[in-house]
Amino acid sequence: KKGGDKTFNILTHCNAGWLACIDFGTATAPMYAAHDAGIKLHVYVDETRPRNQGASLTAWELGQHGVPHTVIADNTGGHLMQHGMVDMVITGADRVTRGGDVCNKIGTYLKALAAKDNNVPFYVALPSSTLDLRLVDGFKIPIEQRSAREVSHVQGLHEETGKIMEVLLTPKSSPAANYAFDVTPRHLVTGLITECGVHEANEAAIVAVFGNGSEEPSAKKAKVE
Repeated sequence: KKGGDKTFNILTHCNAGWLACIDFGTATAPMYAAHDAGIKLHVYVDETRPRNQGASLTAWELGQHGVPHTVIADNTGGHLMQHGMVDMVITGADRVTRGGDVCNKIGTYLKALAAKDNNVPFYVALPSSTLDLRLVDGFKIPIEQRSAREVSHVQGLHEETGKIMEVLLTPKSSPAANYAFDVTPRHLVTGLITECGVHEANEAAIVAVFGNGSEEPSAKKAKVE
């Protein structure tokens, strides 16, 4: 809803925009819809280490669409929430179980914890194709471990040469661990935003709309008013 002169501050993590998902993306879709409807909003964009998808992709997409935004270090979100600077969190998802657990980019769980502690709504936006209706427990999802080099090194654009360069961040002798995703349990999720509406993050609510994985979904895709 329009809030007059109020600016709504949204925090997002990683990238689920139109570069990855065409059109308006998934997690960013509500932001574009609100902006285009004349609702004043501002987006805090987590840099999203180690690949920096937020800083390099989400920030670029929002800028191209004219959405006001600020790139922040990954560990800044909790501080902003403590000081009333975030009205809601919206992230995407790589996989959501029938029980409502959310597997997404590493660091999502920490944002959900901070949101819960500060009474900030935490929403996950996803297409229904991201739902794994045959799995209830999100902690049974295997978590990928990627190359340690993504943590020990960082890439960036050299302003003078215009070339992408890579530099070493850590001591050469220091090992690095690179867990790509984490699981946010359902009780930390305010709601799931899909093409069929906004749903509670629990098995009963999900099955009522999308079935249990062994049958056709009970709801047709519908325009969300």
